[in-house]
Formats: sequence, C-alpha cells, structure tokens
Amino acid sequence: MTAQLNQLLADTMTLRDLYKKSHWQVAGPTFYQLHLLFDKHYDEQVKLVDSIAERIQLLGGVSIAMAADVAETTKIERPPRGREEVPVQLSRLLEAHQVIIGESRKLARRASELGDDGTNDLVVSEVLRANELQVWFLSEHLVDVPLIEAKPASAGAA
Repeated sequence: MTAQLNQLLADTMTLRDLYKKSHWQVAGPTFYQLHLLFDKHYDEQVKLVDSIAERIQLLGGVSIAMAADVAETTKIERPPRGREEVPVQLSRLLEAHQVIIGESRKLARRASELGDDGTNDLVVSEVLRANELQVWFLSEHLVDVPLIEAKPASAGAA
C-alpha cells in the first residue's frame, strides 16, 4: 500500500508545483482570477501532500520527499520551463488531475479490499474529492459561454 501511496504522493507534489508555476506565469485578461485560483489550489494540494506523506509514515513506510525522487517517480509529464498560454496551462493541470483521480480510484478500491479504512477514507474523502472539485473549477475556464447583453426595458412595460 505504501508504494501506491508514494506514487500518489509524487504525482500530488508534481501537481502542487504545476499550480505554483501556473500562478507565477499566468498572463492575459483572466490573469487576476486565475492567479488567485491557482494559488488557492496550490494551498489545497499542499495539505494533501502532507496528509498522504503522514499516512505513508503511519503505515510504516517512508514517504518520498526530495524533488529528484518526485521527478523520477511521477507519472505527470514535465512542463517546459517557459511560460505557456492559459489554455495550455489549464489543459496541463487537467491532465495532471486525471492521473491523480485515476490513481485515487484504484487505490481506494485496493484499500477497501484490504480493509484499510484509513487509507480508503483519506483517498476518497480528501484526495479524490479535492481533485474532482479543482477539475470542475478549472474546466469552467475552458467553457465558451457567450456573454448576454442586457436588453433595454420596453417602453410599454410598467
């Protein structure tokens, strides 16, 4: 179980860092909203990293902790060093979330099969739910919604 949790930890640490990269490098008309959103999601991922690492330690394992170990372990693709356009940032974050969501579902099922209720609860109640919620927030920035113009009130309306 600790090996699977370490994989989830490495990917969560990578996603956390993708959020900080995006926070620092976002640009354009939605800068302010995304700058704040990315930082909020970063903070939420920081909490998940800590919870996952503590669970690994509690189960008698040793959690990975160093950037080199994370880079060797993560399944999430490394982004380029430079700035990316907002749709690319959002897509990259969504892809990373999908990796974590997929791992979380498998890990939760396995923990349940083994009777490891603590791991199952952590993965479902914290990791899975937080990532699904963040996917929703990100996805809404990719929806093409036409603006609705206010129509003047008709002269005959009272």
